[in-house]
Amino acid sequence: MKRGSVIGNIAKDLGLDLGRLSARKARIDTEDNSVKYCGINLNTGDLIVQERIDREGLCAKRASCVIKQELVLENPLELHRISIRVQDINDNSPQFKEELLKFEIQESADKGARFLLDEAHDGDIGENAVQGYSLQQNDHFKLNVNTKGGGRKYGELVLDKELDREVEKEIMLLLTAFDGGSPQRSGTVVIHITVLDANDNVPVFSQTVYKASLNENSPVDTLVITVSATDADEGMYGEVTYGFDHVSNENQVFSLNPKTGEVKVAGSIDYEKESSYEMQISAKDGQGLASYATLIIEITDINDNAPVIYLKSLTNPIPENVSPGTEVGIINVQDRDSENNRQVRCSIQQNVPFKLVPSIKNYYSLVTTGQLDRELVSDYNITITATDEGSPPLSSSKTVQLSVADINDNPPVFEEQSYSAYVTENNKPGSTLCSVTARDPDWRQNGTVIYSLLAGEVNGAPVSSYLSVNGDTGVIHAVRSFDYEQFRSFKVHVMARDNGSPPLSSNVTVSVFISDVNDNSPQILYPAPEGNSFMTELVPKAAHGGSLVSKVIAVDADSGQNAWLSYQIVKSTDPGLFTIGVHSGEIRTQRDISESDSMKQNLIVSVKDNGQPSLSATCSMYLLISDNLAEVPELKDISYDEKNSKLTSYLIIALVSVSTFFLTFIIIILGVRFCRRRKPRLLFDGAVAIPSAYLPPNYADVDGTGTLRSAYNYDAYLTTGSRTSDFKFVTSYNDNTLPADQTLRKSPSDFADVFGDCDGSPEVGTHFKSMNSCSAS
Repeated sequence: MKRGSVIGNIAKDLGLDLGRLSARKARIDTEDNSVKYCGINLNTGDLIVQERIDREGLCAKRASCVIKQELVLENPLELHRISIRVQDINDNSPQFKEELLKFEIQESADKGARFLLDEAHDGDIGENAVQGYSLQQNDHFKLNVNTKGGGRKYGELVLDKELDREVEKEIMLLLTAFDGGSPQRSGTVVIHITVLDANDNVPVFSQTVYKASLNENSPVDTLVITVSATDADEGMYGEVTYGFDHVSNENQVFSLNPKTGEVKVAGSIDYEKESSYEMQISAKDGQGLASYATLIIEITDINDNAPVIYLKSLTNPIPENVSPGTEVGIINVQDRDSENNRQVRCSIQQNVPFKLVPSIKNYYSLVTTGQLDRELVSDYNITITATDEGSPPLSSSKTVQLSVADINDNPPVFEEQSYSAYVTENNKPGSTLCSVTARDPDWRQNGTVIYSLLAGEVNGAPVSSYLSVNGDTGVIHAVRSFDYEQFRSFKVHVMARDNGSPPLSSNVTVSVFISDVNDNSPQILYPAPEGNSFMTELVPKAAHGGSLVSKVIAVDADSGQNAWLSYQIVKSTDPGLFTIGVHSGEIRTQRDISESDSMKQNLIVSVKDNGQPSLSATCSMYLLISDNLAEVPELKDISYDEKNSKLTSYLIIALVSVSTFFLTFIIIILGVRFCRRRKPRLLFDGAVAIPSAYLPPNYADVDGTGTLRSAYNYDAYLTTGSRTSDFKFVTSYNDNTLPADQTLRKSPSDFADVFGDCDGSPEVGTHFKSMNSCSAS
C-alpha cells in the first residue's frame, strides 16, 4: 500500500473522542522503537500507512505476518495495542538457486528413474508461492511435481525412455516454476544432462534430522555441527559432496564445507532477529545422485542487550507551585533480550523531589514528591537508571533535564528595616538624600523591583511635594529646599513592588533629619532696631560702678551654637563709662557716675551669633544721666524720627506720672508707720527715676518661661539725710517671653510689705524681693 493509505478508523473502533486526540498527544509508537509503519490522522482518527510495508522483509516465510504497534494517549495515560495483519501480494517471481542444473545420468538408468531437481524459491507465501513446475517437451524425461511437509513444491525428473549415450551424450531441457498469484509469475532454469555410465547407489546420511544448539553472538567460524553421508559406490561414484539446499546467499549465516560436512558460523548470530534456523542439506555423489537431510539450529539467548530508556513525554518547564504527585513525564524502558534477561528495574537518584511510578507494561510516570522552589533550585538533572535481571546484569542511564518555571511568590525585601537620611537645611531641590534597596529572588519581571512613595502628609502638605524616589534605583531626592526652623525631621514610607501578577510589595520607613545651618541673624527685641523706634533710658546720677542700667534683649531663630549670642559695645559716647555682659546683654556702669560725665550717652551694641560664618545685628541705646525729667534739657537734641515724637512725649509724661504716684504712695505708707511709732522722719524728698520697661509688641518678660532671662532683685538704700535715694540692681533678667496680654502686674498693695520694719538707724536698707521686671532696665 502507498504511504498515506487508510488502514482503518482506530478512533471509531476504540470509541475515542476526535476532538481530544490532539490534546491527549495521540501517537503511534512501537514496543522497541523500531520502524513506525503506521501513523494516525488526528483530525479523522484514521490509521494510515506511514512507511512501505514489505511482508517478505518482515516475516519471510511465516504464514501469518503481524505488525504490532501501540497507540499512546496522555492525560490520562492510555496504551492500546494494535495488531496489523499484513496480507501477501504476488510481488515476487519464483527463482532457482542455480542458473544451470547439471545432471550426469548413467545410460543404464532404468525407465522410471527419478532425479531430484532444485526447488525454486519464491518470497511470497500461500497461493502466491511456487505452485508448480513445467518441463520442456522432450523424448526421454517427464516431470513429476511433489509437495514437502511444509507445503513447498518440488520437482523430480523422471526417466520415461532409456538413454543411449552413443545416440545422445547431452540433453538440454528448460524447467519452468510458476506461482498461483494474479497475475501469475514464473522463473526458469536450464537442465544440462550428461549421459554416463551406470551409478546405482545414492549417498546416505547418518541422520535424517540433525539438531544443534548455538549461543548468539558466536564468532565467525565457530563449528556448529558436522554432517556425514556415505555412498556404497567406489571411485568417482562414491565421492560425496555436501551443500545447502534452498538457502539464498544474502541470508546465509552458516557455511558448509562441501568435503567434510562441517557447518560453521559465517555471519552475525542474533537471537533477537532469529531464534532458530532450519536448513536442508544435500549429499551428492560424483554422478549427481543425491540424498537430503534436515538441519535444525536452536539459538540460545544471552544477556547482550542493555535496557534502552525512551522519554515519551515531558512537561518542561514545571511551575514551582505544582502540588506533590504531579505527573511531569512518561518513561518507556525496553530490553530486546528474553525471559529474565528482559526483566527491568528502574530507579532515580535519591536527592531530587521526583520518583518513578510504574504504569502500563514497561511505562513509568515521573511524578513530583515534594514542593519545588525555583529560588532554591532552578534546574534538575534527573538520572534514570534501568537494570535488567540478566547474569551479569546490564544497565543503562538517561539524564532528563527539568527546569522550574518561576511564579511570583516572594515579595521584595529591603536590605534594612528602616533608613535614615540626613540633610542640611537650605539644600538644593533635586539633591540626593539617600538610597533604599530591596531584593526580590524571583526571576525576570517577578523579580523586577519598582519603588514609590506611599501617600501621606508632612506638615499638612503631600509627601510628594517634599521628596521623590527613583522608581528603578530607589534613590530618594529632595523636591524642595528644607527649613530647619519650620520642622526638624519627618518620616515617609517607601513601597517596593515587583512586576509579578499579582504584584507583591513591602514597605519601609525612611526618617529624614534636617540639620541646622546658620541662616538667621540675631533679632533684637529690645531696644528696637535702629530707625524703627526711639527709646531713652534714665540713669541716676548716683549710680555706682557695676550698676545695671539697661539690657539688650535678642533672640536667634537658629539652634545649638548657631543661636549662642554674644554682645559687644562697638561705639559709645564715653568708652570707659559703660560695659555690656558678653552673654547676658546687661549694660552696667564701669565706674561711679561723676558730674563731668555727659548727660547724653549714646551706645551702639552689636549682637553676634556663634555660627560659621557668624551673623550679627546692631542697635542703638540712648541713655540720659539724670535723677528726674525736670533736669533733662530739650530731648529734641537727640535725633529720632518725627513720626514717633508724640508717642515718646506721651511715654515720658506717663513715666513721670507713674513715678510721682509711686513715690507719693511710698511716702504716705512710711509716714503712717513713723507716726505709729511716734518717730516721724523725713525719709527723702528726692525722686528716683526708675527706667521704663519696654518690650516689643506681644512680648513680656515673665519668670520661668520663654527665652528672656532672669528675675531681678532690687536693694533700695534710703537715707534720711539725703535728697536722693539709690537703687542697687543685683540679679539678671529672665529671657522668658509671653504675649503682652499675659504680662504680670503688681498692684500698689504689693509694695506695702516691701520695706519691712525700720529700726531708726541712720541708714535704712530695704530689700525688694523677686520683682519680675517688665522693663529692659
